[in-house]
Amino acid sequence: MYRIGEALIGDGPELAHIDLLIGDKQGPVGQAFANGLSNLSVGHTPLTSVIRPNLMTKPATLIIPKVTVGDLEDASKIFGPAQTAVARAVADAVEEGYIPKDKVEDIVINVSVFIDPSAENYRKIYQYNYGATKLAIRRAMDGYPDIDKVLAEKDRGTHPIMGFKVKKLWAPPYLQVALDLNDERAMERIIADLPENERILIEAGTPLVKKFGVGIISRIRELRPDAFIIADLKTLDVGRVEVKMAADETADAVAISGLGTIESIAKAIHEAQKQGIYSILDMMNVDGFKEKLGKLPDDLKPDIVLLHRNVDMESYKKEHGKDVGDMTEWGNIFDIKEIINNKKSDKKGLVAVAGGIEPKNVKDAIKKGADIIIAGRYIIGSRDVRRAAQDFLQYFDPDKDNMRLAMDEDENIDVKDD
Repeated sequence: MYRIGEALIGDGPELAHIDLLIGDKQGPVGQAFANGLSNLSVGHTPLTSVIRPNLMTKPATLIIPKVTVGDLEDASKIFGPAQTAVARAVADAVEEGYIPKDKVEDIVINVSVFIDPSAENYRKIYQYNYGATKLAIRRAMDGYPDIDKVLAEKDRGTHPIMGFKVKKLWAPPYLQVALDLNDERAMERIIADLPENERILIEAGTPLVKKFGVGIISRIRELRPDAFIIADLKTLDVGRVEVKMAADETADAVAISGLGTIESIAKAIHEAQKQGIYSILDMMNVDGFKEKLGKLPDDLKPDIVLLHRNVDMESYKKEHGKDVGDMTEWGNIFDIKEIINNKKSDKKGLVAVAGGIEPKNVKDAIKKGADIIIAGRYIIGSRDVRRAAQDFLQYFDPDKDNMRLAMDEDENIDVKDD
């Protein structure tokens, strides 16, 4: 039995990133400890952690440098402030009760330590590695994070070293701006005028893709690096090839035509899953689309179903005395969600609606279950693109992810009020 902990603290070249294992001397962690001390490698020589010369910390702790130690200057950062920081953090973890005192002779700790060769400030190296080590120990002993925390945070955060954020549609509703035009300069102007807003998704419309090819997606990415970009390919056949082409150009989602065969749709959705992007099944002109959705395997349902305006449907229902309480111009959205929701998991499918949408019917569409509102001409045909987009955005609540501090996702602090 062993426990795993991780923590990152600080900034600049002195930041500390700690990974550690805590386990029994007689178990796999103890074996790794012994192997580390006896199997040395150039530039990554493990060392026991000491508080000062001739005083090893308890539990016995092995430091493994993550970055190649190239010279004595690099070595001094490991053997000096980093080694002392780790050793004292381990001892303090015992003193503060994170590690049971009666277990210190039975367990060992393996700590991987990152030291940037350009780091210069020894006090910061010590401070950050001390804090990161103690936090990693506490997390390991507490089992942090639990799986619910991982699932809640996986689509919200971003890694600072990546330099960009991968956007996921975890908190609808969203406004999808359909760039249904064939003029690249007009496209550039519209994108420049669109507000920087987490609620906005950008669609490379079919005319744009047909004229300029899927490479236009990369051009949009240059203009809006952090945008969620949809490639409206309306692919009917060879879906795997077209989905991969769009993914290679950094599309976040691909629209597949619902007019294709069940086999071609399933293959296209499978390729989207493989590429790690969203699949959108466009139900334009598809008769009996509920039945068609039902025929798709549970693990190959689309992430998003796109419904187009059907003004005849509600009239028909009313004329025949049927309940239209949940009806919209796009049909019963909640019924569609029941079909595409994954029954084996908590993953929920989304529904997008399109067709002559104006700001005045946004609230009703959202109330009736729409997750994505697609607007085209109202925005791209406006002389004031920013104002036209804001006409829609006023009905969207702020994205909660933008209203929390960077560290709000860390451990909860329980305070008892006596």
